[in-house]
Amino acid sequence: MSRFRLLVAATSATATVAAMTAISVTGTAAASPKPAEKVLAGSAAPFTSRARATGDVAGATRLTVQLWLRPDTAAAGRFAIAVSTPGSPLFHHYLSPAAYTARFGATRTEAGRVESWLRTEGFTAVHTDQGRSYVRATATASRIDAAFRIRLKTYRASAAASAGSYTLYANNRAVSLPSSLAASVLGVTGLDNSLPIIPLDRQARPARAAGARSAAAPPCSHYYGQHMASGLPKQFGVTSFPTIVCGYSAGQMRAAYGAGSANTGKGQTVALVEQGLTRDMFLTLQDYAKVNHLPAPSPERYAQLSLGKDTCGDPFNEEEQLDVEVSHDMAPDANQLVVGGDSCDNGDFGLQGLFNADIAVLDGAAGHPLATIASNSWESGGQGQPTMLTKIEHAYLVRAAGEGVGMYFSAGDGSGVLLPSSDPFAIAVGGTTLGLGKTSNRLFETGWSDGASRIKKGKWTLVGEEGASGGGASTIYAQPAYQKGVVPKSLGTTRVVPDLSASADPFTGMALGLLSFKKGSQPAYHQIPIGGTSESSPLVAGIVTAAQQGQKTAFGFINPAVYKLYRTSAYFGTLPLTSHSPALDRGVECDIAIFANLCGKPPVQTLMTFDDQNPKMKGYTGQVTLKGYDNMTGVGTPDGPKFIAGLRKVAG
Repeated sequence: MSRFRLLVAATSATATVAAMTAISVTGTAAASPKPAEKVLAGSAAPFTSRARATGDVAGATRLTVQLWLRPDTAAAGRFAIAVSTPGSPLFHHYLSPAAYTARFGATRTEAGRVESWLRTEGFTAVHTDQGRSYVRATATASRIDAAFRIRLKTYRASAAASAGSYTLYANNRAVSLPSSLAASVLGVTGLDNSLPIIPLDRQARPARAAGARSAAAPPCSHYYGQHMASGLPKQFGVTSFPTIVCGYSAGQMRAAYGAGSANTGKGQTVALVEQGLTRDMFLTLQDYAKVNHLPAPSPERYAQLSLGKDTCGDPFNEEEQLDVEVSHDMAPDANQLVVGGDSCDNGDFGLQGLFNADIAVLDGAAGHPLATIASNSWESGGQGQPTMLTKIEHAYLVRAAGEGVGMYFSAGDGSGVLLPSSDPFAIAVGGTTLGLGKTSNRLFETGWSDGASRIKKGKWTLVGEEGASGGGASTIYAQPAYQKGVVPKSLGTTRVVPDLSASADPFTGMALGLLSFKKGSQPAYHQIPIGGTSESSPLVAGIVTAAQQGQKTAFGFINPAVYKLYRTSAYFGTLPLTSHSPALDRGVECDIAIFANLCGKPPVQTLMTFDDQNPKMKGYTGQVTLKGYDNMTGVGTPDGPKFIAGLRKVAG
């Protein structure tokens, strides 16, 4: 077994998990806070104020919660900026996980006080993680209610909040803690199990307007413009449009971003943060590599770290397969570490499991983080999410920068600003619409913002936004120094996202390899078109992994370097589509039964217009594609070898 696999196995052996029991309705109202207690502001899920509770979580139900300890975030932030900024005397002088904890983390005394209080309140399996980020403990719902002065309630799932196959639950009001502990605690997780936002876009969601399906739908295109749909209502002066792309192959994606044989990520490790672990992921990757004529993945360079039982599947599933495959496209010789939070534990099914997966990378082993690049294809919520979640995320993103770990986050699959990608210490990856010709030549690349139109009375009628890169100005964070002089004031004077971008539009997306399982049969490999900033985040992370090959130190938090490369040849220019652009580059016709997940059910003639910046379009929040920095594509999309050379020069 290789050193890499031994390291992961040793870390996995230390992971713990608490069992869950079923949820039922029982209990009484919680008591009011005592005078010696302090209410933890921003510790109630927003959906509980809008949704009507359906009952109480049964008092005997056992849940695992975590109290997140407060580090010296201000001092740590100053250090993180210094070690990440080219030209600084501290540039790349990262701290080991243990050294970071000793310098900026909560003290052993603080952690001990929290542990002691939890045991006094009847919690079991109480322990602090090695980086003193949190104290984890298990108790019955009745004891949790009494300890935090709340009532755990069940809620009906909705578009605003869902717990997948579990019954949705949450605390009905803000948490109260003893005043003596409140100053040491950032927040409490595990009290609700609402799902994170997964920016994985393979199904369209336009309103189900009446429409006619063409008599003979043309096939999808293996390259942009290969097949045309004709006889359509006139739009942009033409009556024919290209058909939806079947899904670009790995070879096409590698050619599009200049991936070559010299920089393959050899010796580097990229972590892919997931909710659970997908069945036979390595087997799927082997099939994907074979079908796409890529170097075969090595079992010595692939490892999985489960933080739980790993017995109930992965709610991310296709998400994990996309992360693994697209990062392998860009860095086929890198070590891949797939870290799964415990989807088998109801509490960890929500954000707690994902937070823990990131923390596991930062806690590391043998004195180092488990990886220096981590791709996160998830978001916790909008800017109105509980403030405690924002504080928890900010604390460990600052830690990541201090340890030399780059945290890449999908910016979202719809207009607007999400967290944690908009944190100033996150590397926010936006999305583009990419047109590739017959020889994988770039025809165009623009900001991803699709408008869906259906035929009504012989004309195209706009239905609404059909997916877009997340982006815009933060209402929480001030503008970081690295964005000053780059982000136009017209787009915001606070932190603006994204930072950079890559292919994400599902209508010009990549082909995802999947295995399907039928009882009594061998697993069958097939491919589907897919997109979303869940594609662009691991793609950019893969390119940076390739760039780190052979370097003395990790690039870590690259945003200061990313913005230093602004307006250089390191980026492809992602330009807006205008009336002067070729009409055939401005959209695709979607009318194919086998792509019903993208074209609607039943499939009807739909025109997906690219870079649609229509203020009248439902869902649009004012994002634009501009020459230079914009709030859909950031500073641009990496031009493979030139980006790698530039990054090595600035950040190497």
